[in-house]
Amino acid sequence: MNKYDLIVLGGGAGGLTVAAGAASMGAKVALVEKNDKLGGDCLHYGCVPSKALIDAAKTVHSAKEASVAFDFDLSGEVNLEKVMDRVHAAIADIQEHDSKERFEDLGIDLYFGKGHFLDEHIVSVSNNKNIKGKRIVIATGSSPFIPPIEGIDQIDYLTNESIFYLKILPKRLAVVGGGSIGLELSQGCARLGSEVTIIEGSPALMGREDKEIVPYLQNALEKDLTLKLNTKVTKVEQSGEEKILTVEQNGESEVMTVDAVLIATGRKPNIESLNLNEIGVNTEKGNIIVNKQLQTTQKHIYAIGDTIGTFPFTHAAGMEGKVAVSNAVFGLWRKVNYDAVPWVTYTDPEIYHLGMTEKEAREKYGEDISVYKVDLDEVDRFVAEREKSGLLKIITNKKGYIIGAHAAGKDAGNWMQELVYAKQNKRKIGTISNVIHPYPTRGAIVQQAADQYWRNKLFEGSMLKLMKKYIKWFRRGWK
Repeated sequence: MNKYDLIVLGGGAGGLTVAAGAASMGAKVALVEKNDKLGGDCLHYGCVPSKALIDAAKTVHSAKEASVAFDFDLSGEVNLEKVMDRVHAAIADIQEHDSKERFEDLGIDLYFGKGHFLDEHIVSVSNNKNIKGKRIVIATGSSPFIPPIEGIDQIDYLTNESIFYLKILPKRLAVVGGGSIGLELSQGCARLGSEVTIIEGSPALMGREDKEIVPYLQNALEKDLTLKLNTKVTKVEQSGEEKILTVEQNGESEVMTVDAVLIATGRKPNIESLNLNEIGVNTEKGNIIVNKQLQTTQKHIYAIGDTIGTFPFTHAAGMEGKVAVSNAVFGLWRKVNYDAVPWVTYTDPEIYHLGMTEKEAREKYGEDISVYKVDLDEVDRFVAEREKSGLLKIITNKKGYIIGAHAAGKDAGNWMQELVYAKQNKRKIGTISNVIHPYPTRGAIVQQAADQYWRNKLFEGSMLKLMKKYIKWFRRGWK
């Protein structure tokens, strides 16, 4: 039996971070991956293919908008196979960075197959190879959650794992679930030419976002597709090539006929087959329980990423991976900290979230907060590009430290990053005012918000009185 300093279960973003980090420091590492390629869900079914599809859809949408704005003819339908060729080309390019050869060159032993625990130190890979690890990190990711809808197992539905293999664009597409995955794919398919209906059980869209940000996205979505909130699917049926959905809203039922159904109702951790209960690793509501050091109830076993259900994002898994490897291999006892972990919903407009919403901030701090807002139509670059619908919102405590930042707008995922740096490094919002931003950039919107901090300081309260006294003194004796 081969023995290792560290066994990593899962070859996605978090697992690769752990394996590469440990191996580069001299640890003997085994990496177990259930699929025949590394990269995980993000590369093959999530972040990469969805953003490639979204970009293709934006290109089509921009062409249509341009034909109207500049009065030229545009005809024809999108060739979905060409779109998917572009999607899979992006996957292939990035796959080179996550290649088997690269990680073998780092000295990592790769085991392809499903792994499960025989005891708290021994992992069996596809029941034919046993390996032993002093420390183990679980990073097995997640899979689509399929809700218990009547008839769901009788139809050929789509998920984020299968949609990227479509050959023909569905004329009518029903999307069950209005979270980030559902919204991104819905808008993308709508802009490629599908008639899309989103069916979301909650009464409001994107409940975790700041309430002033959501309307910008909702208004944009409703131009591209049909949005049914506070609605649930109670039954699905197959009728030839069509799918028939029975949906219920406010106690009333409606029947919809579509060509395809995309299930986007969330994710579930891939931990069921690991035998965790038998080795004393506790779970709660389907997630592995960990402490601040990312240790499970077996202290030599760590868990990260979607398996712990904290922040279901690739960048969060990478951050957790860095904490886990330093603790598991080097005993540094670092604690995971999510205070400065942002997320982005890559719709058009993009929705950016960092820290507390205004509602959460008021619940914690009462009135001891300040809120700074800038509309996109106040920023010259957005005005020049005719992308004037959107908002930046920054929330600080009474000392000026950032506790939340939110935005809706074109490319928000990029121009908001300055605020992550400020929050993570405990910089007051006023410091951003002194950063020189090239004119005209979208990022100038952040500086304009920071300028408000100084205007409030200078022109409100005792500071204004002091300034007036100084000006009187300054003018004395001058002619």
